[in-house]
Amino acid sequence: MEQLETNPDRLLLVVEDDDAFAKVLTRSFERREYTVIRASNQDEMQALLQNHHPTHAVVDLKLAGNSSGLSCVQALHEFDPTMLIVVLTGFASINTAVEAIKLGACQYLAKPANTDDIEAAFSHVAGTEPVELSNRATSIKNLEWERIHEVLVETDFNISETARRLGMHRRTLARKLEKRRVK
Repeated sequence: MEQLETNPDRLLLVVEDDDAFAKVLTRSFERREYTVIRASNQDEMQALLQNHHPTHAVVDLKLAGNSSGLSCVQALHEFDPTMLIVVLTGFASINTAVEAIKLGACQYLAKPANTDDIEAAFSHVAGTEPVELSNRATSIKNLEWERIHEVLVETDFNISETARRLGMHRRTLARKLEKRRVK
């Protein structure tokens, strides 16, 4: 395994299966004087942890194959509880955000997130700053979208099965998804 010239305070692990996005993140963080190592799944991540001790990690929630971003977060937190872990996802939901934080992520960001957003998330560790609470209730549309997304994730994004579980016609669900595209 190659030896990296590293700044021990700025070694970033990127766990992302989208090669193009991972390359963009890598270049962007390297310009900010991070040393970046990359993995596309949990097995590759575990192999990298044999030789490297990252201080920061960016983990995609939905990885190709059988890898789960949440299990990566859990493994990283067990490896080093002080590691700053940011979870990125194109499939944001309250349930997955809560679970990511419980498993050790310091922040959870919806894609598209840029390097500025991610770096700001590293410095804003959950629970360390007061958050202003609003009295505004969540809208029915947002609750509906969160439920749709939750079932989509449960069914591995199978539209027909999601529609069946939600008790709606498949075309109705397809129209709703078309109006609010997931990237």
